[in-house]
Amino acid sequence: MTEYHRRISRVVPFGYKLAEHDDKLMLEIPEELKALKEAIDYVNEGVLSLREASTWLESQTGRKLSHIGLYKIINK
Repeated sequence: MTEYHRRISRVVPFGYKLAEHDDKLMLEIPEELKALKEAIDYVNEGVLSLREASTWLESQTGRKLSHIGLYKIINK
């Protein structure tokens, strides 16, 4: 089941999209969040570099995330 989260900034985070009926709510995209978790695990285990993981994420989800953006998500 998808969940709505309140939008707290101008930027919509990776794994979310704006709700169609209200631009103050974000809708989870479970497939993207699952792929993001896998990419983070790969980086933490040393299987992939940040650049490789961001490329892998794009191939899995079709949505771009820079290696710097991935770094910021991991260190958050």
